[in-house]
Amino acid sequence: MANVTFKGNPITLLGNEVKVGDVAPEFTVLANDLSPVTVEDLKGNVTVISVIPSIDTGVCDAQTRRFNEEAAQLAGVRIVTISVDLPFAQKRWCGAAGIDNVQTLSDHRELSFGKAFGVAIEELRLLTRSVFVLDTDGKVVYTEYVPEATDHPNYEAAILAAKALV
Repeated sequence: MANVTFKGNPITLLGNEVKVGDVAPEFTVLANDLSPVTVEDLKGNVTVISVIPSIDTGVCDAQTRRFNEEAAQLAGVRIVTISVDLPFAQKRWCGAAGIDNVQTLSDHRELSFGKAFGVAIEELRLLTRSVFVLDTDGKVVYTEYVPEATDHPNYEAAILAAKALV
């Protein structure tokens, strides 16, 4: 399992680490309208999954804005941001921030995504910062478990992995 810290302190990640070549595991999260979204719903598109602890923090805000900018230039690539923030808070934040190219999804109910992808932080009931790229069939082609959850991911590597598929 990935060794990850949060503000320099070791954390326990629940679930199994997802590796390149794996089929994306099953999960159910909620869209802003409270409708369920599963891994099956992501198939058919190259998908970048940007995972953040909370939309209302500086690095998470910057990460979501960065992927929103990238999404505007990536034809054929879907970008979703997943956190445990409530769907209502995600919708409010996106409206205030002018985010319209990234879909925010909430894992607040069961940590289904967090446990399936090995990113649920046991001590904080948040998700650790990570990025996954899935091909159109739901196969994992890129993973990054950011070693320090308060640091930025490698945006360029994730975008290159997605671009290579379209």
